[in-house]
Amino acid sequence: MVQAYILIQTEVGKSSNVAEVISGIPGVVQAEDVTGPYDVIVRAEAESVDDLGRLVVAQIQQVEGITRTLTCPVVHL
Repeated sequence: MVQAYILIQTEVGKSSNVAEVISGIPGVVQAEDVTGPYDVIVRAEAESVDDLGRLVVAQIQQVEGITRTLTCPVVHL
């Protein structure tokens, strides 16, 4: 299982809607509005890195109002 945090920037005033829509996507564990340089932080999980990439590119990045994403896979050192 691969887990990641996805940091999302949105259009002004769109963060609540983006977080709500993303929270319904399978593989998304949590989606929260935050303040700072990013507007929404998502915790997601997938079976593989490839599946995680497909989740981000094919589903999350397609949500209306998103301007940029940064995916940070969780590592266990």
